[in-house]
Amino acid sequence: MSLTEAMEQYKRALKQGQKDYRADVLRGRYPYPQVLDEILVESMCAGRVDLGLIEIPVEQIVGTKSAGRKSAFASSFMPLLAADSEFAGKWIRLCEAHLGDEGIRDPIKCYEYLGRFYVEEGNKRVSVLKSYGATTIPGTVIRMLPAESQDLAVQRYYEFVKFYQLAGLYQVQFLQLGSFAKLQAALGYEPGHIWTKEERQSFLSGFTRFKDAFSRQGGDSLSVTPAGALLVWLRVNPFSDLKTMTASELTKSIAAVWPDIQLLAQGAPVSISTVPPTPEKGGILSKILDSKPTHLNIAFVHTSNPAESSWTRAHDAGREHLEKAMGDRISVVTYLDVRSSQEADRVMEEAVAEGADVIIATAPPLIGACRKVAAKHPGLKVLNCSLDMPYAGLRTYYSRMYESKFITGAIAGAMARENTIGYVANYPIFGVPAGINAFALGAQMVNPQAKLLLHWSCTEGDPKALFQARGVTVVSNRESPAPELAAAGWGWGVSQYTPDGKEIPLAAPCWNWGTFYEKAVDGIFTGAWDQPREGGQAVNYWWGMDSGVIDVQLSPTLPAGVKRLALLLKQAIIDRKLDPFGMKILDQEGNVRCDGETPLTPEEIVRMDWLCQGVEGRIPSFDELLPMSRNMVRLLGLYRDTIPPEAEGVLL
Repeated sequence: MSLTEAMEQYKRALKQGQKDYRADVLRGRYPYPQVLDEILVESMCAGRVDLGLIEIPVEQIVGTKSAGRKSAFASSFMPLLAADSEFAGKWIRLCEAHLGDEGIRDPIKCYEYLGRFYVEEGNKRVSVLKSYGATTIPGTVIRMLPAESQDLAVQRYYEFVKFYQLAGLYQVQFLQLGSFAKLQAALGYEPGHIWTKEERQSFLSGFTRFKDAFSRQGGDSLSVTPAGALLVWLRVNPFSDLKTMTASELTKSIAAVWPDIQLLAQGAPVSISTVPPTPEKGGILSKILDSKPTHLNIAFVHTSNPAESSWTRAHDAGREHLEKAMGDRISVVTYLDVRSSQEADRVMEEAVAEGADVIIATAPPLIGACRKVAAKHPGLKVLNCSLDMPYAGLRTYYSRMYESKFITGAIAGAMARENTIGYVANYPIFGVPAGINAFALGAQMVNPQAKLLLHWSCTEGDPKALFQARGVTVVSNRESPAPELAAAGWGWGVSQYTPDGKEIPLAAPCWNWGTFYEKAVDGIFTGAWDQPREGGQAVNYWWGMDSGVIDVQLSPTLPAGVKRLALLLKQAIIDRKLDPFGMKILDQEGNVRCDGETPLTPEEIVRMDWLCQGVEGRIPSFDELLPMSRNMVRLLGLYRDTIPPEAEGVLL
């Protein structure tokens, strides 16, 4: 009976092979298995590694080592030769063995290159087993290591090789660098943890279930690997849920993060919004405007309290402004001292249960909880005070502080008695280098010889001693969270120091958070929030001086001429007649970063990771940061994608 079954199986496999062949030809694809000898010149390899006997994922077997019998198979390894051919006879005998008590026992022999397998011995065994839907095939494997290079595929592969040494899995593949380390962390493992056999089996069981559900939802049509989609899913759900969720619950949970999976496929998921949104008239928004809300319940979530934190005090003052501006159109509840991720999850779910329509989280560390609550409650409006976060279900907000920094730089350049100005930066995160560079350009505008002596408050060292040793009399410290704090003059903004050490405040960039909240909430009332976005990208509100969200506080002691200069610059920026970066700019190495003709895009400014000429200092590495500063840099750091994630940290 098995011979008859084997012959019928060959006919079915042949039919499928012919179908796959035609499909490849119609789509202009190579219709046969790839040939490693035609792809790789062995002399270009960095070496060989004997992996021994492993279970090879069938879907990653893409070709043969040499040309040999390649025309006997379609690219899917289904047969192409007639049923009465010698080849078919051998195929059928193998199939008969597979159906019998003995089975196909001999492992195949393969070469692996860049995560794909090329068969040296056992092509027909692959074909038979694949025709029956086998997911893995035992084989002895020689890994061909590519020469290291800046090629993205090679960099991804070497990250995989390190992961394989820990996990022993070939089924996990990513397109984004840094993802293997993130998976290790998302599963609760330390960076060097070596997986046990039980951990490997447990993961494959859950991953296979997720992969099947992802495929049924249409994931195969996206340029995202199943492992990449799983990493997005793990931002919201623990891996253990894959064992307890029903099929419908799993499908629903994938649907909840589907917009973020689609963003991952796009490759550039964040859209920077530089002006407050305004509703379009008529058209697609007419229905939205007809059903616009008349009342909103808003929850503010802070990681500290106003009594101890100037940052929280400033945002809470913004909340007070919002309540005065909106009156009885809104109801507000405030959650203070939400310091852990577990507490943030609980508080935000509590806010939703109490009827919150909008959640405003005022600190970057709350992004993980924001992501979860937004995915679980699609109608909820969620705002998080951070920058460049690739999540479709929520909005992030910050501001173009570099505009204010440009003005305070001009003030510093005018007031400094020497050419060197001290500058204290906070963290090497998105937007900060833009502020440093804008300040330097503003100072150089009034004093071409001006230089910045840079110190990072997140690193070791005493900036006061550094500046005193260099005879610096004008120093730029942190920007102020709110205008009233800038007016207080203690350590904010730009100050001048007299020979006897007296501090004279000159000016301070500051945020007007109340203005931001009023405009953002008004956008929800008018329907502007719901305007369709191209590609469904995540939105980052990054408003500037023209919106009133940021300003510069000027000291009453500022000389009249310098004050007039500052006000002229401010008005020019508001009127968009002056771009702080609208000139030829060279970096510290002399490379042209802006030619003065083509303006820098918002994305280029936000992600600026270089310093301009005239800045003495550099961007610190992660290892140089003080421990208390590292969590912020993990979230928003210029090089966050290269930082090994922590097992208990927020997964980005």
